[in-house]
Amino acid sequence: MFGIGPYLIYGIAILNAIVVVLASYVFNVGILDGVWIYLFRIAGVLLIILGIAIWFIGAIKSDMDESITENKLKTDGIYTWVRNPMYTGAWFIVIGVSFLWHNWLLVPMIFVDWLIMTIVLRNTEEKWLLDLYGEEYAEYKKRVNRCIPWIPRI
Repeated sequence: MFGIGPYLIYGIAILNAIVVVLASYVFNVGILDGVWIYLFRIAGVLLIILGIAIWFIGAIKSDMDESITENKLKTDGIYTWVRNPMYTGAWFIVIGVSFLWHNWLLVPMIFVDWLIMTIVLRNTEEKWLLDLYGEEYAEYKKRVNRCIPWIPRI
């Protein structure tokens, strides 16, 4: 019913938790102090809020259920800015929670998480959607980013 989504998100959340535990508690490396604590925590809270908003808009406010029932590709609303707003929202939340530990070794996890999401989505949902919607989805992929919200290409 939910596809690869829960496995992907729980997987990157667990990976980030492992890095938090190893860096901050086991090896005690990368921990920042002073003003950096506040900067990381503020960034973390902002990412959590942004992630919740993006997830909520993509999951609840977008009428995605209607598109699924009618078997139509969703390309309007938040889907003009990002193809996978629910993954993006969850990813931002995971990064935000990780940043609350104010450890600079968690910064590269942004790119690691993005790479994992890219590989998994390319090899699962994107193939399925391309088979299902064909050229319509291929054109949509050219205009809209996979996981990073951005102004759509015309």
